[in-house]
Parts: sequence; C-alpha cells; structure tokens
Amino acid sequence: MYREYHPGPALAPFAECLWSVETRDHALAHLVLPDGCLDILFWAEGGLRAVGTMTRRQVVPLPPGARVAGIRFRPGVAGRFLGIAPRELTDGWAPLEDLWGRRGRGLHERLQEAASPREYLRLLAGSLPVPDAAENAFFRALQMLTTADGNLSLDEVTRAANLSPRQFRRRCLEETGLTPKHLSRVLRFQRALRLLRRAPERGWAHLAAECGYYDQAHLIRDFREFAASTPTGLASGDGRFLQSAPGADRIALEA
Repeated sequence: MYREYHPGPALAPFAECLWSVETRDHALAHLVLPDGCLDILFWAEGGLRAVGTMTRRQVVPLPPGARVAGIRFRPGVAGRFLGIAPRELTDGWAPLEDLWGRRGRGLHERLQEAASPREYLRLLAGSLPVPDAAENAFFRALQMLTTADGNLSLDEVTRAANLSPRQFRRRCLEETGLTPKHLSRVLRFQRALRLLRRAPERGWAHLAAECGYYDQAHLIRDFREFAASTPTGLASGDGRFLQSAPGADRIALEA
C-alpha cells in the first residue's frame, strides 16, 4: 500500500511529498522509476538512507510486514539538507548517519522505536532544519523547468538562470545529479506516467503529443530506457505501479 502525504507549509518549497509503503501478508516487489528527485527514507530492514536520483528503474523487494517511509525532495534542493552534492549519490545511496554524524545516529535510534510509518514521517520531517527559502536565479530557473515538465528550451532556462549553458549544466549536475537535458527527459517521462495512470487506455501517439515528444517512437524510447517497458507494459504487466504510483492523491499527515 503506497500513500503520499502533504509535506506541510514549512517543507512545501523543498519537499515534493512525504510517502510511505506498507506490505501486509505478502512480499512485494516495489517498482520505483526515475523522477529527478532525491529521497531520505527509513525502513527497519534497510536502515536510514539518503537515496540519490535514479537514471533507470529499480525493483525493491519488500518482505511481508515491511514499513517504509520517506521524504521526496524537489529537484535541486536536497543538497541544502544533506551536506553533500546530490551528484555524488546518483544511482546510489548513503547511510544518513555517515552524512549527519551524531544527529543521524540519534534520529535512527528514535525511528527504530517508532510504531508506524506516520510516526516515521513526523520524526523525519521534524529532523530537518528548514533552510532559508530565499531563492536565486538558478533555483528559479530550475523550478521553471520542473513546472514545465521539462518542456522548455535549455536556452530559455539558462537565460533565466543568468548563466552560460556550460555553467548551468555544471550547476544542474551538481545540484540534481543529472544534466539539464537528462533532467528534462525524466520530467517529461514523469508527466507521461501521470497521464497514463489517469487513462491507461490512452493511445501512444496522443500521449506523445500531449507530453512534448517528437513522435510515438521518441516516447517509447524513453519508456524503454527509464522503465524497461512500454506504456502498454506498465498499464498491463506492471499495472500495479500505475495503481499505486507517485502523484496519487495526497492526504494530510495529521489525518
């Protein structure tokens, strides 16, 4: 069972959402697809981790009775909280205790005593010192790209950032773990996933046009790279992902 929660007003500028996954009587192969985000997550079997942005799908085996909870950061902001450049975690992870030291170890101990994913999330969210929300031109440009689901010319984005293309590429790679072009592709792919989730019967050509792909072949190529599947494959064989995917209706953590 996958759920998303509102991050609350203090974290909303930085966190896409809080989330949890629970298994009950059966083991679960939980499918995770690239989204351009970095997460902090906790589960008893895997510990407290910072997980970098991904460039390909991951299938995470969860045993019966597993409870996992995490914070998903918006692209480009996780470095403010972790004290490490996100590019160092791309397609990888690190124990949060290694990044935070004593503070991370103390949080891990409190999480081990918590009784539910909601308690995990309250502890995780409460552990984050909310940084100054003051923006700069780079982060405004990155937000423009994210809001447009990757469908902005990189010339327009770099002008908004007041940087040269080379400077913006270097900064984007440092802060998100992906180059601007790669991040744009992931954001466009995620928009296609959201639309596919709402209407699995949607035709590929229509989906491609609505998401800014050149054509149907372009759409399928990105799905094969990021999901190792096609839109039809996710809507059928991997349909469990579409039914319990990121982007689901979010509820208040206090509910």
